[in-house]
Amino acid sequence: MISFPNAKINIGLNVIGKRPDGYHDIETVFCPVGLRDALEFRAANGKTSLRISGKSVDGEMENNLTVRALRLMQRNFHVPELEICLHKCIPMGAGLGGGSADAAFMLRMINEEFRLNLQESELERYAASLGADCPFFIRNKAVFAEGIGDVFSPVELPLSDYGLYLIKPDIHVPTAEAYTQIVPQKWDIPLHEAVKRPVSEWKELVSNDFERGVFARHPLLGEIKETLYNHGAVYASMSGSGSAIYGIFRKDRMPGTIPVPDGCEIFVSKTIDGNMQ
Repeated sequence: MISFPNAKINIGLNVIGKRPDGYHDIETVFCPVGLRDALEFRAANGKTSLRISGKSVDGEMENNLTVRALRLMQRNFHVPELEICLHKCIPMGAGLGGGSADAAFMLRMINEEFRLNLQESELERYAASLGADCPFFIRNKAVFAEGIGDVFSPVELPLSDYGLYLIKPDIHVPTAEAYTQIVPQKWDIPLHEAVKRPVSEWKELVSNDFERGVFARHPLLGEIKETLYNHGAVYASMSGSGSAIYGIFRKDRMPGTIPVPDGCEIFVSKTIDGNMQ
């Protein structure tokens, strides 16, 4: 069985408070985009195995989120050992949710292949135990997220006339490092209201609170964002805690090329689909 886990971008990310458990309350919009990995499995003759191609992934097999998703389901259901093949195209440490997508798609595939008949709400509960971003990829539709990024409500985004440039430099931003520069605050216009406004107004209304601290440590990221605006982006931002930077362009005004520093990866899409279900 094969599927193609997709990335997400964050449209806005406001850190509004620190919780007693040490986590932070945030508000953000998760939006699926078309950059994809490929995930395949089949029944194993013996032990579970994991073969990774494409981008390298560090860590032991049992710590990989796809294997953790398998082990979670094996603890609760009769699911056999599997031979797993993962082709990585989504960059790691970029704020694009690639590992979370792989885990969520693994849960969905196991549910379908082995006829577990779990509802999406049940799959979301399992996904939440693997990571805060994971439940989003079960339904894979644009949502407004609150709490630690795990409380979802539907959101309609006015993006049908827009395309996307996504640029990932050779920079890794650990999430813990990004949080060290954060001072929680609340914005005058809540994010769920701001994103309903025309995209042309987002530059003044929608922001990512991580940018100030991350850009100070990695000035190249701020330069890439400015380059996107200089080439006609209506809105540009860092995704999550970094380090991918995206620009939203009107479809009829998307540039043919954008100059970027050596070592950057570029993904271009003429559509931004808020529903990858």
